[in-house]
Amino acid sequence: MLNSGNFVLITGDSLNYIWQSFDRPTDTFLPGQRLRKEGNLTSRQSELNYSDGRFQLRMQGDGNLVLYTIFFPTEATSGAYWASRTALVNSDTQLVFNEAGFIYSERGGKNIFNVTTSSLGPMQEYYYFARIDSDGAFRHYRRPKQNYAVDSTAWFIVPTTPADMCTAVIRDLGSGACGYNSYCVNIDGRPNCFCPDGYSQLDPLDPHRGCRPNFQLPSCQENGRESTVQLVEFKELNNTDWPLTDYELQTRPEIDKERCKEFCLRDCFCAAAIYNGNSCWKKKCPLSNGWQSRDLNRTALLKVPKHNVTVNCPKAKDRSTLVLVVSIFLGSSLFLYLLLLIAIAVAIFIVYHKKLLSLQSVDTYGVRRYTYKELHEATDGFRQQLGRGSFGTVYKGTLTSIPKRYVTIKKLDRFEKGGETEFTTEVHAIGMTHHKNLVTLLGYCDEGIHMLLVYEYMSNGSLSGLLFGDSRPPWKQRTQIALGIARGLSYLHEECRTQIIHCDVKPQNILLDESLTPKVSDFGLAKLPLSEQSRTARTHIRGTAGYFAPEWFRKASITMKVDVYSFGVMLLEIICCMSCVEFGMGDQEEALIDWVYDLYSERELNMLVENDEEAKNDMGSVERLVMVAIWCVQEDPSLRPSMRRVTQMLEGVAEVAVPPRPWVFISS
Repeated sequence: MLNSGNFVLITGDSLNYIWQSFDRPTDTFLPGQRLRKEGNLTSRQSELNYSDGRFQLRMQGDGNLVLYTIFFPTEATSGAYWASRTALVNSDTQLVFNEAGFIYSERGGKNIFNVTTSSLGPMQEYYYFARIDSDGAFRHYRRPKQNYAVDSTAWFIVPTTPADMCTAVIRDLGSGACGYNSYCVNIDGRPNCFCPDGYSQLDPLDPHRGCRPNFQLPSCQENGRESTVQLVEFKELNNTDWPLTDYELQTRPEIDKERCKEFCLRDCFCAAAIYNGNSCWKKKCPLSNGWQSRDLNRTALLKVPKHNVTVNCPKAKDRSTLVLVVSIFLGSSLFLYLLLLIAIAVAIFIVYHKKLLSLQSVDTYGVRRYTYKELHEATDGFRQQLGRGSFGTVYKGTLTSIPKRYVTIKKLDRFEKGGETEFTTEVHAIGMTHHKNLVTLLGYCDEGIHMLLVYEYMSNGSLSGLLFGDSRPPWKQRTQIALGIARGLSYLHEECRTQIIHCDVKPQNILLDESLTPKVSDFGLAKLPLSEQSRTARTHIRGTAGYFAPEWFRKASITMKVDVYSFGVMLLEIICCMSCVEFGMGDQEEALIDWVYDLYSERELNMLVENDEEAKNDMGSVERLVMVAIWCVQEDPSLRPSMRRVTQMLEGVAEVAVPPRPWVFISS
């Protein structure tokens, strides 16, 4: 055993080491030691348990020094929660702990990365060691030699890597810095783990193992929603969050803390909710990655049983007894029950058969076919008009077949002779579409001259009302809406059994549900043969002035790229909250596009988002969306990206190249 702490084996009189403990480190790193390629330090399980823990410091083969969480028994690593970012292919990088107490990464004899400071004092005056502790932090310890005999615990932590473990180890997989159902608080550079009220530690000797509830919430199967409300209440934890276990988000202006509690209270799957002033996240158990900080503007609302209520859950023994009693009873009266069941089955069959004959048919595509009378009654004689779209008038209605749900009924304009067959074909095509960013077709009617479509009702109206209203929606919300629209159009173009070109993409045809999720509407109607009167009233070009692609004015084939162009114009409107139709006089969409491109080329995009502080603080995202929009409105359709590519660029997974000037077509 050398004075350095290195335990070595040598042969005879030779000074060559045939084995040394410095080459097989556990969790501790000492002066004079080197961590070579693929070498690692593994934390202990806890302060009192020296078995391998769940954190590892590794010098990767590429020279990157990385802190990982690991899973046992597979020893698979999760995402890194800290890295030196010194990767270089085919490099020979080592972690060095020199005699002066300085820890750094060395490559080719040169210091390339400092893990700790170099001014700590000489080895003659101080003892040093470094360790990856059981909480996952890599700490450098020091103590003066002259005080060693006085106080054996006087070790001082020099730096900690990372500085805050509570926020460093937040990953989709695993429990975080602390165990499940617990939350982490950074106290003096160390992550301290706590259980919420109503929970207790799995292992009192190891707080990092997590917490278990001291109660059992009512199950969804055994208790109705109303009974659940009577049995539970909420405990509040300020400045606390479990960020990665949510399964539903509610974002509305009217949401307050009590409304957030109500959302969770009436959902038997919800174990907790997080409220931040304008949003409410529902959480399921087990809760992971919990942390608490004075700077965290979130309140955790944990569902627990009321103090004066006992939740009775059937025990296995009670259930077995119940099954035995019921089985004996049924066995003794099997013949009578059999006769009764046969009689009930015959009665149900007769009633069902009669109702089946009276019900309107549901075709093979799952789209309900309604009578004109049903839809006339559903709309109270088409009394409440919501607006007029490209192909007809839209009404609000209520159908008994869809309880407690409003519907939107579009009464289509008349078609040319023979248009009924085309209408049925298009309805079937629309009925086969299923996507979260498309309005769902619930049914249709094609009785003679009456052709109607029944859609789900969108409570927040159209995107035009949101964008061009009195207040500007938040920038983050606008970017998510743009991405949702792109995904919906990409689905229509490339993922449907039959490709659907919308031909009339505009904010009025983007509807918003109760959570402001965008849904594309009026798709699949472009092929319908309008009557001469309807064509004259609207123009032979499919679409709306302000969003036309140049090829509409030429003898060019109409492809999905016309939708890309219209989306590009609409994306510019989403960015600056200005309507292309109202922007200027004459060819308004050209004026908007040219204005935006001039600002882009002159590096003055901040003028697009004046009085929008959130967007100004994210100018990188603003520029990215502007570049995507400019690509979409290229005059040459072949230069426009597909909607799938547009979606990838908006998601940030595809590079956005510098776009050329659109050279917008100007009609004479």
